[in-house]
Amino acid sequence: MLMNRPYVFCYMAPSLNGKIKGSYRKKLEEENSDATKLFYVEGFTPEGRYGDNQGVMCGRLTTDENLTKFKKPELDTNAEIVKAGDFIAKDINLDNKFYISVDPKGKIAWQNSTIKFGNLTNNIIEIITNETSNEYKDFLRRKNISYIIAGDKNIDFETALMKLKKLFKIEKLMLGGGGILNWSLIQQNLCDEISLLVMPTADGSPDTPSLFQSKDGMSGDKPVSFNLKTVEKKGNIAWLTYTINNNN
Repeated sequence: MLMNRPYVFCYMAPSLNGKIKGSYRKKLEEENSDATKLFYVEGFTPEGRYGDNQGVMCGRLTTDENLTKFKKPELDTNAEIVKAGDFIAKDINLDNKFYISVDPKGKIAWQNSTIKFGNLTNNIIEIITNETSNEYKDFLRRKNISYIIAGDKNIDFETALMKLKKLFKIEKLMLGGGGILNWSLIQQNLCDEISLLVMPTADGSPDTPSLFQSKDGMSGDKPVSFNLKTVEKKGNIAWLTYTINNNN
């Protein structure tokens, strides 16, 4: 099946207690400024270990928190019915990387068809469902933002990955959270590698999201085992990589 979809690796920088958001990040910036630099260089620059990836996939909440700040899209309630099926942006540069947003209901208020990570331009691709409104699809088309339809009510990730490879020639894809998205792909055997830069900080909060989280309607909580691949010491950081046990 891998030949029909990209190679998917989950690349994250959790706290020592497995959190991916919280005040531990502030402590990290105060005492370990090289840690965040390492994460960026290895994952998002051409010379990094994962510099050959062609894009990153993130969930709707992660995108809103970090990029679009929960703004509302400017919808046209009188929009004409758009053409059925997927939409590939006009004059898209396939040499750019991609930012793939998992947005089942169509909520993200993009301002442009691309975003910048450092010096790299990323084409935006929205993954939506058949429940996404015509008004939102019209909004994406007006912004010249590509979208693919995968699933009726919930995202069909297998279909989404196959379309990403077929339509956009994506061979290697970073999975960048949040925890619900990470776990959904792991539960469906659609993630090939886990790469964790474990940060030497923690805050103990019980309310912040974890590296992996289940959610009704998206994934179950079936236990999964992993095979340790490599362990590296990078200053005060432990860099761990795993493959997923095929017997799960």
